[in-house]
Amino acid sequence: MSGRRVTVIGGGRAGSAFAGALMQRGWTIMDVFGRHDDIAAAGVDTDLVLIATPDGVVAEIAQTIEPSGDTVVAHVAGVLALDVLGPHPRVASIHPLMSIPHGQAGVERLLSGGWFAVAGDAIGRLLVDDLGGTPITVSDDHRIRYHALASIASNHLVALLGQVERLAAGIDVPFEAYLDLAAGSLTAVEASGPAEALTGPASRDDRATLAAHLASLPVADRVAYVALMREARRLAAVPTPDVPAS
Repeated sequence: MSGRRVTVIGGGRAGSAFAGALMQRGWTIMDVFGRHDDIAAAGVDTDLVLIATPDGVVAEIAQTIEPSGDTVVAHVAGVLALDVLGPHPRVASIHPLMSIPHGQAGVERLLSGGWFAVAGDAIGRLLVDDLGGTPITVSDDHRIRYHALASIASNHLVALLGQVERLAAGIDVPFEAYLDLAAGSLTAVEASGPAEALTGPASRDDRATLAAHLASLPVADRVAYVALMREARRLAAVPTPDVPAS
């Protein structure tokens, strides 16, 4: 059992998930505050204050908390550096590199052994160890690019599959068929890396097929196709022709 104490600020999806997961790992949850509660004394009688609010109010929250002894003040924002934690002598950041769903599913996700970007005080790594995760160090200088890549790997992938779902409905092909294809591609990437896993007309410089693809797509969907086709050819080290998006 950990025996460490944590106070969570933010009772939304992330805050609730962290509170639930840490409680299962032996941490004592001293309190879970809403962002509008009186939190001036949140750092009293606790080892860690974990700020799990929207990014835009983290600095304001940190300024509101009165520094208290050896208490560490940390945030879980992916894009923010440590300087937003202002006056506190011990600070940390602990960002779960994963999507956190609502409710118990969010707790289970945090306990599933994922990756966490950590910086600052060593309590961040201790927390990740207790959750069974893998810590990775991300410096303040690289924080924004780190978070941009997280958006590409997760949000952009989901948006791309949303495009597939929408267009598949127009030709009466089940979305699940393409979802299985995407899952197989991720498995191949995991097994051999992106370059080896890449297949398709862009990788083999089949310009006739690429042109036919573009002609078949609605005009509004061609820009995304061209942009990702160029990335595929870049990955395959194939020269990219001047392909218009419309």
